[in-house]
Amino acid sequence: MQMEFIRKLPIPKELKQRFPVTDDLRKIKEERDREIADIFTGREDKFLLIIGPCSADNEDAVIDYITRLRRVQEKVADKVFIIPRCYTNKPRTVGKGYKGMLHQPDPKGVEDLLVGIISIRELHTRILRETGFTCAEEMLYPENHRYLSDLLAYVAIGARSVEDQLHRIVGSGVGIPVGMKNPTGGDLNVMINSIEAAQSDQRFLYRGWEVQTHGNPLAHVILRGSVDRYGRNHPNYHYEDLREVMDLYQQRNLENPAVIVDTNHSNSGKHYLEQIRIAKDVLHSMHVNPEFRKLVKGLMIESYIEDGNQPVGGGVYGKSITDPCLGWEKTEKLIYEIADML
Repeated sequence: MQMEFIRKLPIPKELKQRFPVTDDLRKIKEERDREIADIFTGREDKFLLIIGPCSADNEDAVIDYITRLRRVQEKVADKVFIIPRCYTNKPRTVGKGYKGMLHQPDPKGVEDLLVGIISIRELHTRILRETGFTCAEEMLYPENHRYLSDLLAYVAIGARSVEDQLHRIVGSGVGIPVGMKNPTGGDLNVMINSIEAAQSDQRFLYRGWEVQTHGNPLAHVILRGSVDRYGRNHPNYHYEDLREVMDLYQQRNLENPAVIVDTNHSNSGKHYLEQIRIAKDVLHSMHVNPEFRKLVKGLMIESYIEDGNQPVGGGVYGKSITDPCLGWEKTEKLIYEIADML
């Protein structure tokens, strides 16, 4: 085997014992988990905003941003439920570049996964302690989920991972909502297959154990647009797309039909300012068709302190070093506008 085994990393149980979640923080997570589940099952009609930086690249800037979100959350709490994005591992199409805080706690430094797993656990714990928020992560590496499983509110499975067997069946046992993105090619049946797998009982090998799950009824759709073989983006957030997803849910007889619309990526063509228009377009479709008000549970928005993005080492505080994001002023205004439109 042509691999260099560098060192044995602590298992999740060891890391949780070393960096525990206190009882008061655990109660906050449990209450948020209950309310989020109620939104997905329709027992509560608040609108979800899964919002935040493309990548959590700087602890202080992320805490600053999420603290601002907390102040806004208090003003729209009757209509909107915010789940901050705190994505600490990033997919790389060709395996090169910044892979997130898990790999590089210092984006300008070398990769160090031991420091990384400690850093991401401390970041999520600090967010919960200082803001009362539990966050969303991308489940890029299913084996790593348990390092944060007692802290997370939501996980997304990305467009390049949604066909993977392990991602699907681990999603059946995470105990929180798991959003399945449509693949980059746009085939919605692939995404629906993934949801059906995640909603089903599964037995499989995980972290050296034979495990059994009993299905995750909160597995659901994330629409993120697609890219054709010529590299052209095709959005899938329109009225007709929502109707197609509703029909697919009915054909499969899946539990808790739900859609989160990703306003960036191929829906916006990564033109981040388009997220404002797309968010309002989705809300308009919900007003036109009352069935969509039950189907569309929320939006996923990429947002940070400063507009746009910059290269690693660019030096602008609170500006993305991966995909471009909405800046804070536009973000705050958009959240209030969304609340007014609901």
